Amino acid sequence: MILPVDEALTEPAWRQRAVERSTRAAKQRAELRVQGFLDAAQELLAERGTTDFTVQEVVDRSKQSLRSFYQHFDGKHELLLALFEDALSTSAAEIKAAVSTERDPLKGLRKAVELLYNQSHHDPTERRPLFSDFALQLMIKHPAQVATAHLPLLAVFTDLIDQAAAAGKIPSGRPRRRASLVMQTVMFTAQSPGVPVGSHATPVTAEEVWQFCLGGISAPQPPGQDPDPTD
Repeated sequence: MILPVDEALTEPAWRQRAVERSTRAAKQRAELRVQGFLDAAQELLAERGTTDFTVQEVVDRSKQSLRSFYQHFDGKHELLLALFEDALSTSAAEIKAAVSTERDPLKGLRKAVELLYNQSHHDPTERRPLFSDFALQLMIKHPAQVATAHLPLLAVFTDLIDQAAAAGKIPSGRPRRRASLVMQTVMFTAQSPGVPVGSHATPVTAEEVWQFCLGGISAPQPPGQDPDPTD
């Protein structure tokens, strides 16, 4: 009986190294090209305060070719989506790093809420087209993409709520759902104008948002809902 020979074992080691080196180099070149397009689009966003620019303008600014652009992106929507996802991933990384040294999980969760509020806070003098024009269109037309883009943040808040529950600081159960509700509360409140124009009402603060969220996550489970740590 002749046993099948594993091709990987018969392939010379030098060939494997050559292929891996070639693949690695091609990946690095592709990453540089993609970053060039992202940087160009980010510059146009900052200069114009709007997403109203063309793919050709991005290509010209990046000093690359239109053919190269469409090798990496299906179109402008996918380019803006990449910038949106990058911004949310950066936000999640900053929050995770900021709370990593906090020993008290409830204090860590509070810090995370306040940081997310400040990151998301609406400033009428600052144009953030990715989180106004584009995000609004995305929520209406592509809600699944919005949910996917927020996954890094959701993971951070789920973990923090899980830790606070494990430490007995808040009731346990449904950490992912609670994290989602906390995030939506914080981000929606931060991105809203807060008070009508000409009103003398005091704007909502990060501290108020935290106290409101704390009341929600500290409340017992509603009747008929069993705690589910995986939800």
